[in-house]
Amino acid sequence: MLGWFKALMPREDRFFDLFAQHSRTVVGAADALKALLSGDGNMEAHCNRVVALEHEADDITRDVLLATRRSFITPFDRGDIKDLIQSMDDAIDMMHKTVKTIRLFEQKTFDPRMQEMGAVIVEAAALIAEAIPLLNRVGTHSMRLNSIAEEVMRVEGRADELHDQGLKDLFQRHGSTNPMAYMIGAEIYGQLEKVVDRFEDVANEISGIVIENV
Repeated sequence: MLGWFKALMPREDRFFDLFAQHSRTVVGAADALKALLSGDGNMEAHCNRVVALEHEADDITRDVLLATRRSFITPFDRGDIKDLIQSMDDAIDMMHKTVKTIRLFEQKTFDPRMQEMGAVIVEAAALIAEAIPLLNRVGTHSMRLNSIAEEVMRVEGRADELHDQGLKDLFQRHGSTNPMAYMIGAEIYGQLEKVVDRFEDVANEISGIVIENV
């Protein structure tokens, strides 16, 4: 009876517009990070792009949290809305942190596996961007949403493999001759892995929303 009543009530669909805006900042930051790691074009411009998009994402996150407090009817549980937008924001925050590390250590070149992880991050961001609009009709799109969550898990597994292979390669090249190079490389690998981990968190939030609303 409660579900039937809620279905008749007007919803605050602005949430989905804000989610979509945020997902676009995440995709844009992922593209810029990939380009940075690939040495494609002006590295400083790519860094600035990630920073600018992270600030934009923070503004959108604040708008979502404010709308959650002010809206009488929300499309799904308020706690789920907060957790979803926060997990998305954590992903772009981690990209920003990676850029800060790259700037701090003045890194200009990146290992091939770091570049592969950049591509993996773009893939994960694209999957999340596909999933977000589908939440507007979560019942209709539940199968695809679950499939996307599984794909993100697969992508995260690939990132773990690249991280481990990259650390092994770093140690073989620098472990005994250049400890600083190893430490810096390991830090960048670790942060790239955490970016993908944050996308896995988003996928888990999406899966939870599907379970609770279907």
